[in-house]
Amino acid sequence: MAVWTEQQLATFLAGIAQDRLYAAWWLAALRGLRRGELAGLRWTDVDLQAAELTVAQQRVHADGHVVVGPPKSAASCRVVALDAETVRVLTRHRERQEKLSATAGTHWQDSGYVFTTAEGEPLRPDYLTGRFRRLVAASGQPPIRLHDLRHGAATLALAARTDLKVVQAMLGHASIVLTADTYVSVLPEVAHRAARETARLVLSAASALGRPLGG
Repeated sequence: MAVWTEQQLATFLAGIAQDRLYAAWWLAALRGLRRGELAGLRWTDVDLQAAELTVAQQRVHADGHVVVGPPKSAASCRVVALDAETVRVLTRHRERQEKLSATAGTHWQDSGYVFTTAEGEPLRPDYLTGRFRRLVAASGQPPIRLHDLRHGAATLALAARTDLKVVQAMLGHASIVLTADTYVSVLPEVAHRAARETARLVLSAASALGRPLGG
């Protein structure tokens, strides 16, 4: 899989800070939402005061049409915790959307979705893909797919020493084995850090006993 480093992601996000769908890219990159979950997210699913959002539905393509349905699996129906910066990003996005609504006037469609067209209509999932591809091309960063932002969210969380079970819940994986098999292998520094810290525990215990270890 292709993932950006934290420096590449930060550079990309800084360069698109004024994009109308900035909050969508942020949620994909830091909270691991899928494309269909972003397209299907409604404001009724977002609780900024509690700093949580609920993945309750998705918008996907089927037989040439966009349909609304349940998330990919039972495990994908999940509550995603939000940090203070993500709450700020979503709050700013809602304020921008309210300004768009006022500008559009009677042309505004109050669909209730978080990510919409300039007239308030829900977005097609493939629109998100195309827009993201164009933003990446203009950014000069290594090319990645929109879905790769989800991969990046997982690897960044693991690099930040987030427990694997927490990452599983964030992504909505049914099995922790899937999370481990998919992501741990792409972050060798996680394995090296685990090896160092395991050895440190034993060496510290030996030092406390006054019995240095040697090989």
